[in-house]
Amino acid sequence: MVIDFHAHIFPVKISGNREKYFQSEPAFKLLYDSPKSRLVGAETLIEAMDKNGVDKTVVFGFPWKNDEVFTLNNDYIVESVLKYPDRLIGFACFDPFNIKAEKEAERCLTDGLCGIGELAFYESGIDEKTLQQLSPVMDICRTRNVPVLIHTNEPVGHKYPGKTPNTLLQIYNLIKKFPDNKIVLAHWGGGIFFFNLLKKEVKEAMKNVYFDTAASPFLYDSRIYLKAKELAGIDKILFGSDYPLINPSRYFSELEISGLEKEDTEKICGLNAEKLLFGQPDIYT
Repeated sequence: MVIDFHAHIFPVKISGNREKYFQSEPAFKLLYDSPKSRLVGAETLIEAMDKNGVDKTVVFGFPWKNDEVFTLNNDYIVESVLKYPDRLIGFACFDPFNIKAEKEAERCLTDGLCGIGELAFYESGIDEKTLQQLSPVMDICRTRNVPVLIHTNEPVGHKYPGKTPNTLLQIYNLIKKFPDNKIVLAHWGGGIFFFNLLKKEVKEAMKNVYFDTAASPFLYDSRIYLKAKELAGIDKILFGSDYPLINPSRYFSELEISGLEKEDTEKICGLNAEKLLFGQPDIYT
């Protein structure tokens, strides 16, 4: 079984009229102003899954500031999961700075979604004020034992739309503030797993932290998989495509040349996600 842990879908009301949301949602404009930035719905995603051999996908919308818009998008996620219960796993997404964020998290998890994310802080980074705003949502997720997916990125290198001003220290402060939460750091966590080599504190602090591979073909060469296995641990890596940004097939091609064993690839592509989401996975080949 192959599980993609990172894909975005939108209802037609949003995808068919994206410009309507640009003025009030600057982060959305930043990522989707270009016509080349695709917005897709559940049906298009299912077609891509079938074409690329993906069995299940974790889906979510966007961290909208406006509560009417994130309710619209989250309702679509709930509807899509109900329509394709064997294919889609839903997460709720919103801006934690919105006063209704806590209520929205409770509502969506009660309605059957399996986690929260991808939460992103495109303008602020993950500063202390952000951590304070995150606390109520993280409390809910810890109580319900569901994962939280957080957008992170490397703080060095080339600029691109969606690259936030987060620092490695900010990412680490997030981890330390919520040690009992299941946290998934998108985009390899900005490379913070390197610091597992430190003799004190860090490895223990990151015991509940996972890393998804979203956008990896754009950011890293295929050696990242062996390095992450060594430094983060193979059980902490989750295949995430960031579809429709990148098709899953590109990741599978990189995994083939990565030097990983078959068993490692199976963990990345599904076993780890199944265990994180649902408990001990079935053994499959």
